[in-house]
Amino acid sequence: MKKFFSAIFIVIMLLFVYMPILILAFYSFTTSANIGSVHGFSLQNYITLIENEELRSMIIGTVLLALVSAVFSTVLGTLGAIGSFYSGKTTKGIVNSLNQVPVVNADVVTGFSVCIAMVIVCNVEKSTFIPLIVGHIVLSAPFVYLSVVPKLKQMDSSLYEAACDLGATPGQALTKIVFPQIMPGIVSGFAMAITLSLDDYFIASYTKPATFDTISTYVVNATRGSQTEIKTALWALSTVMFVAVIVVVVIMNLSSRKKEGAKNAEI
Repeated sequence: MKKFFSAIFIVIMLLFVYMPILILAFYSFTTSANIGSVHGFSLQNYITLIENEELRSMIIGTVLLALVSAVFSTVLGTLGAIGSFYSGKTTKGIVNSLNQVPVVNADVVTGFSVCIAMVIVCNVEKSTFIPLIVGHIVLSAPFVYLSVVPKLKQMDSSLYEAACDLGATPGQALTKIVFPQIMPGIVSGFAMAITLSLDDYFIASYTKPATFDTISTYVVNATRGSQTEIKTALWALSTVMFVAVIVVVVIMNLSSRKKEGAKNAEI
């Protein structure tokens, strides 16, 4: 009975989490203008998503922003985690504490602070995209740090010193010994940085150029308007993003299982 009720509880929770997304995906394949009334089957929303130049440029710009900010966030977060790991107890504690501030801080505070720091203090124009990229780096880098640190703790801390003692330069020891050990954490942090950038609204709304929209800011503005064609095309965009996330998660899980199986076979 316990197993039965546990299974029922899990099913209810999964339905609670995924049912709204599945409903949105269902209506993206219809001609309905509003959720609640079902009409005929259609792929027009997906056609609009591809053919509409405004939507296409917005999606491409958002993806490029996510990739650029994720690269910088991954580099900074990874180097910060490595530096903290090989530092003294006091320095490590300070770095860990400072890293928690952007994580627990409200996005609206982070976005407003970055805007003031870059535009007012540093006199950087928002049209240069620098404040927007910096804001997303501030948002994502701490999560990369948190993804890499557990992998460093699982690694034998003496491997780096042993490599240096055997004649490797610090750079060689870092790239050939440390990085391969923590690569799963780096990849997870990179994927999380992309997700955070795609999902962000508050930081982008404060730091983006006036003529540029991310997916989040565009969706908020579009839902306030009366363009039905654009609104329903965004249902299709949400479905595509959801499917893409599922595919990436499945690939990552299969890859990790394959590597674990290879390690067990070697043992």
